[in-house]
Amino acid sequence: MIATAKGGFSALILAGSRGGVDPVAAYAGVSHKALILLDGQTLLARVAQALREAGATQIAVSVSDDAVRAAATALGLTVLTAASGPSRSVRDGIEALGTPLLVTTADHALLRPEWITRFLADVPAHADVAALLARQDVIEAAAPGTRRTYLRFADGAWSGCNLFHFATPRSVAALDLWAQVEADRKRPWRIVRRLGIGTLVRYMSGRLTLVAALAHLGRLAGLDAAAVATPFGLAAVDVDKPADLDLVRELTTRP
Repeated sequence: MIATAKGGFSALILAGSRGGVDPVAAYAGVSHKALILLDGQTLLARVAQALREAGATQIAVSVSDDAVRAAATALGLTVLTAASGPSRSVRDGIEALGTPLLVTTADHALLRPEWITRFLADVPAHADVAALLARQDVIEAAAPGTRRTYLRFADGAWSGCNLFHFATPRSVAALDLWAQVEADRKRPWRIVRRLGIGTLVRYMSGRLTLVAALAHLGRLAGLDAAAVATPFGLAAVDVDKPADLDLVRELTTRP
């Protein structure tokens, strides 16, 4: 369990760009999807508000767009220049803010403070780094028909929730691994291949759990890594494509 509610915590919002035209931003008619309006607020403002309500006392945002930079400044956020990729931006965030550090993304449109506090409470005390994930059945119960990218393991099919906790200085060792996993996130067999032939056999035979896979990846990086399951299915819904934006707009207008 990570104690944060009383003492506060530091957080980093990733709001960089991979370059080129973002189809979601174009669909919404803005320069960057962090500036999309949802229920009267930009996505960036919604994420910052959720973090503050969860207890964040220091929030930085990693940006590459001038309009996002201006919006972040207006929100009272510390502005960092985005690096060439998310893992490098997180490394810069850790250098600026230190650890422990909670990391999320500006397109986490539905982010709620209770998801954050539950995640931080459930992070194992021994973990150098932890990631929040949701099972497919939990996601589909909360948002029927949504299409997510799933990693299929013996303990279910899982989707990431764009919430990470870097608890200790040595958690930076996870960032090189993150860069590799990020490149292969839609090809889980490549991720598993990094674990070695024995683990690959367990994965192919349906005997490898997500918890075991992430723990072994952590050991390969020389740290303790943990997967934390969330009971909140909507925590896995971010805005990666226009259909996601339509979904979150619908969800925020429901009574």
